[in-house]
Amino acid sequence: MEEKVPRSNIIETEIPMGTVHPAALEPYRVRLFVEDEIVQEAEITIGVNHRGIERIMEGLPVEKANSLTEKICGICSNSHIWNSCRTAEIGLDIEVPERAKYIRIIMGELERLHSHFLYLAHGCETVAHETFSMRVFYLREIVMELLGMIGGNRVQYGCSVLGGVRPRCDLDDAKLQRLKEDMDKIEEGLTDFAQRFMADSILMSRITGVGALPAKQAIKLAVTGPSLRATGVARDLRTTMFEYDDFDFNIVTQPDGDVKSNFLMRALESFESIKIIRQAIANIPEGKVVNRDWEMFDTDIIESYIEVPRGTLYHSYSLESGRVRHSIIRTPSMANIGAMQYACIGDHITDAQLCIVQCDPCFTCTDRAIEIIRR
Repeated sequence: MEEKVPRSNIIETEIPMGTVHPAALEPYRVRLFVEDEIVQEAEITIGVNHRGIERIMEGLPVEKANSLTEKICGICSNSHIWNSCRTAEIGLDIEVPERAKYIRIIMGELERLHSHFLYLAHGCETVAHETFSMRVFYLREIVMELLGMIGGNRVQYGCSVLGGVRPRCDLDDAKLQRLKEDMDKIEEGLTDFAQRFMADSILMSRITGVGALPAKQAIKLAVTGPSLRATGVARDLRTTMFEYDDFDFNIVTQPDGDVKSNFLMRALESFESIKIIRQAIANIPEGKVVNRDWEMFDTDIIESYIEVPRGTLYHSYSLESGRVRHSIIRTPSMANIGAMQYACIGDHITDAQLCIVQCDPCFTCTDRAIEIIRR
């Protein structure tokens, strides 16, 4: 597959889309430069929801700052607070109890299911297949109830704290049994959806070959997560995270980097999340869920990378008298959305939004950065 190259020198017509568009759940502005209704170049402008979370974190006590990161995004709120706590735990050498690690993984994989199902449902809506969309939303509802059961909320669960998880998020036998039963329901429903989805010839023709991004270009543009694995690159940061050392799972890839590959990536990866959750349920250790036996001290910049539903999430900050300094957060969508400017080149304008949303962009995560110019 050849690398897509913009052809701005021959473009005559510009078509604006957004910031409000029926195929986009979140606000961003797209400028499509077309020739004979074929996209030759695209420009995506973000920043409509700008809030400056990192700047707000500056000087806050670390536990309060960790809690604030959960407010960055409603879909991946657990991912942010987990990685923010993980950052301080690395810097302060805090040992997290094994049981807490397993609960964090269960929450992380439930959130991955929640995010992937939302992606599949929204994707089906975008291609005007509401029946498939509702089928996936039904499965997602089971996941949301499980998240609410463990964390007490359906959104922003407040599970992770420095040293482990909140005691109220511990899992007794009844909760573990419900998790086990609901994994069976989810797997059965997901299998049925995937079979029906792939057997629909009209739907397959609508998404096959659309928005294709070559692996070489995806790497060059720092694409991450399922969007990268959909181009055939087997990179999943969970394989490097110590929390996943005891778990067996496969890195799912798809070969073509198009909308079809991105759809199948989320569906097939969801089966791996179910597998991981089942292993956690079967092998969860006994013991406490939070370690409060640690001391605060000043640190240099601490960094932590984890794999979240959309890709690699980066958190870093230093600690000074127990307060956060120099916080930086880099979310997967920051890189992935930029690559989608190239993914839609060569496709018809009617497919442009489908090409862009195939990376599952999250603008509550992305529109939180500020630039500080020091003179």
